[in-house]
Amino acid sequence: MILHTEVIGMGEPVIFLHTGLQTGNTDYEYQSEYFKNNYKVIKPDLRGHGKSFTNDCSNFFQDSATDLLETMEHLQIKKAHIVGCSLGALVGLILSQNYPHKVQSLTISGVLPEKPSNWLELHQKDVANQSSILENQEIIDYFNNLHGEGWKQFILMGRKEDWYPFKETSGLKEMSLPILFLVGEGSVNETKGAIIYPKLNKHVHVSIIPYASHLVHSEQPEIYTKILELFLNKHAIIQL
Repeated sequence: MILHTEVIGMGEPVIFLHTGLQTGNTDYEYQSEYFKNNYKVIKPDLRGHGKSFTNDCSNFFQDSATDLLETMEHLQIKKAHIVGCSLGALVGLILSQNYPHKVQSLTISGVLPEKPSNWLELHQKDVANQSSILENQEIIDYFNNLHGEGWKQFILMGRKEDWYPFKETSGLKEMSLPILFLVGEGSVNETKGAIIYPKLNKHVHVSIIPYASHLVHSEQPEIYTKILELFLNKHAIIQL
């Protein structure tokens, strides 16, 4: 499916992929404003989010990567820098693995590089939090207004113990494109990627950002953005 997408600015295309239950317009706000002066900033709503309406989240990550490919072709984007956090990072990673010819560089954060030993416990906590969302009518009304009713299918997907694509997040070894892994120091399981990923792949650059956790791009937007800018400049599509 072609994703509902907003485009601002001119220059090399940078696609920002939002976190779960956000949209292209409600996430990466600081970065969108910053980069629109020198880049073409592309902000899609992933399937089941925002105005990309669907009730089918059964094969979410692979379908979302295909959605993004189709959207890029619809917008006549030959190649782009991909930037994502959490859910968006997972979609960007799978797009890069499946269609590397479409990706100039990949920036990810909020990602688990391997399955934690206490994954079952962490998953049960997530399911409990998700259940509380579905019991709060005010929250339900808010998300219905933001996403349409399809967002509930996304919540149900997350109840499956094996929903997280660990095979993909641990499979960076064969990737040859530039990769930036940003992580907040407060995310213990995520910071392991700062050790694991550079050992797997010489193309991976790492930055651990202080006073931040899972949503490092919104918790420390200025630091995150400066590091991202340096990375994008080093790996421009057109080298001057």
